[in-house]
Amino acid sequence: MVPAAKSFEGDVRGGLDAAERASRDEIMALQRQRLAWSLKHAYENVPHYRQQFDAAGVHPDDFKDLSDLAKFPFTVKKDLRDNYPFGLFAVPREKLARIHGSSGTTGKPIVVGYTAGDIDMWANVMARSIRAAGARPGMMVHVAYGYGLFTGGLGAHYGVERLGCTVIPMSGGMTERQVQLIHDFKPEVIMVTPSYMLAIQDGFAKAGLDPRESSLKYGIFGAEPWTNSMRVEIEKAFAMDATDIYGLSEVIGPGVAQECVETKDGLHIWEDHFYPEIIDPVTGEVLPEGSKGELVFTSLTKEAFPVIRYRTRDLTRLMPGTARPGMRRMEKVTGRSDDMMILRGVNVFPTQIEEALLATEWCAGHFQIELTRRGRMDEMTIHAEAREEHWDGEGLTAHAERLIHRIKATVGISTRVNIQAPGSIERSAGKAKRVVDNRPKE
Repeated sequence: MVPAAKSFEGDVRGGLDAAERASRDEIMALQRQRLAWSLKHAYENVPHYRQQFDAAGVHPDDFKDLSDLAKFPFTVKKDLRDNYPFGLFAVPREKLARIHGSSGTTGKPIVVGYTAGDIDMWANVMARSIRAAGARPGMMVHVAYGYGLFTGGLGAHYGVERLGCTVIPMSGGMTERQVQLIHDFKPEVIMVTPSYMLAIQDGFAKAGLDPRESSLKYGIFGAEPWTNSMRVEIEKAFAMDATDIYGLSEVIGPGVAQECVETKDGLHIWEDHFYPEIIDPVTGEVLPEGSKGELVFTSLTKEAFPVIRYRTRDLTRLMPGTARPGMRRMEKVTGRSDDMMILRGVNVFPTQIEEALLATEWCAGHFQIELTRRGRMDEMTIHAEAREEHWDGEGLTAHAERLIHRIKATVGISTRVNIQAPGSIERSAGKAKRVVDNRPKE
């Protein structure tokens, strides 16, 4: 059984729960207890972890303090694919309450499982996240994350219900319907990807509705990296508070960390359930607190699908807690190490391009980056959509030239900019496809 730590139990409806009020020392003591359990649980019940630990010459009994976790081997996405579908489960299949997975568009999907206890924990951390974003019991929450194998929709759904709110299980797509229900039902909260929120904003305009007059007060946005510039764009358009939620299916789904509406200064990690590390993405060395690097997670309480030192590929840094002092924060994810583009020796992330675009007055926020190759040289073209009020039908040449110079000065690369008509760039109801790589395959 997962260590109970009864002093940390609390009612998520009644305000901050006990873990959110705990001191840093209390959280670290709980982490030591739960890490010892999780390492032992994985070693005894998952052949993959037993083999990996034995090959590295470590045993769960070697864990005495938090720093000892660095002795244990990493888990990577390939391990999940190699053990498809159920090889990493730590409980018999018949003990599973639910299975989720990735889309599997690039190969075998990632499959994750949950016991009834895992679902209960997930609902609690999601409720904690939704409350931290500003929601309160009795509010109505419009969930526009996709339902199904993707963890976003159902993860949000269970958290909304656990908090004592009313859920509108809209899922993704059908933008006109989204706008109609927001207008008619008047929810105070929306949970959706930030890029699709821009599509909903377009839907308000097409319906002749002012998004600032909508009922929405709080937006909880995740499933893709997004910038503070996009936060400003959304908050200005809807007169709402926009906060970031973080998670990934391999760790639990959404609800691993959440930005608090009162500070909006990074995402507090729910460290009583998920232990974070920051490593050098090349060497794997654990970096000191405050250093930028790759985020790694170890689950502390998961029964069906424990993960030990899972390399997320997300780039961020850890900082001390503020709104929840006992829980460390992670900086907004700026990108993934495997999303990074290298053009003529310069490292570029889509979020850098997004920030440059949203600093303009003409860009509607919808864009795609196209990578091509001429001879031996990689080239980048940014296809960006203009706002209706700025579109003159001729491509806004002067604006494109100014953006080219801005990107050269701030990012350090030369690019082409193609400003397109409103509505011309494909919308996504889920994660936006920001990069289209048309370079020849090696």
